[in-house]
Amino acid sequence: MAEGNNTSGLAAKVDKKRKRQAEQPSKEEPKAGADPSPANNASEGPSKRQKMRAKLKQKHKAKAALEVDVTQQERKDGIDQSIGKMDGRLLADYFVQRAKKLNKELTAMELEDLSVPDSVFFDSSSFDSSRSLEKLPDFLKAFNPKGIDLSKASEEKGTPHTLVVSPAALRAADVVRSLRGFQNKESTVGKLFAKHIKLEEAKQFLQRARMGLGVGTPARLSDLIESGTLKLNELERIVIDGSYIDQKQRGIFDMKETHLPLLQLLARPELRERYGAKQKPARIIVF
Repeated sequence: MAEGNNTSGLAAKVDKKRKRQAEQPSKEEPKAGADPSPANNASEGPSKRQKMRAKLKQKHKAKAALEVDVTQQERKDGIDQSIGKMDGRLLADYFVQRAKKLNKELTAMELEDLSVPDSVFFDSSSFDSSRSLEKLPDFLKAFNPKGIDLSKASEEKGTPHTLVVSPAALRAADVVRSLRGFQNKESTVGKLFAKHIKLEEAKQFLQRARMGLGVGTPARLSDLIESGTLKLNELERIVIDGSYIDQKQRGIFDMKETHLPLLQLLARPELRERYGAKQKPARIIVF
């Protein structure tokens, strides 16, 4: 008798337990019409976000790979071919965009102070020959206003009509050699860079030499202008050696140590005065 009572009591407990489980809502199947709880979607939510992030990452990688591929296509044989395709407006914008990328610490006001109006840039995109160094003399002749003789120099010492700005001294030395055809007894091509030439020696050279063309690096040119030995009152063009890239695929616009000094040079008050001159204003030409 006692055994029967125990069996029936156990059966009753099992029935009660089943009823409670039936009355409780399933954790895996929420009630119809009810919003899924955060707990129920904890595993599903992050999974969707991770998928979206993965897709965005893939898009960014694809875009970066495309940009690199386009850059590589434009840069061949030591020449960045994209530079020659830009008109004055694009070049002015390109200068600012490169400044923002390479000098993130600059404020908007500082960037404004370093900017040059697009009207100052001469459009040389019509030059259809290669921008290789041996073509530089032809380039200068093609964009020489009124056919002025580039081999002539001012009577005043240290007063060039043209300045060529290169990214490094070794490149500047190569540029000087390429322009020897414009040199004669009355007009020299000035070496205005720091390779084996001290600043004082450069100053002394400018004080005694008649110079039609000068070739230098941004920082050295700024120092010589600051000293007063490099005179700008007859300067007509600043030629930036912009298409050249070195063995590491870097040009004058790609390195902070060259691009910022270039902007500082172009924004000097002495040059801004020449940009706004009523007669023979100076212009920037990017080779």
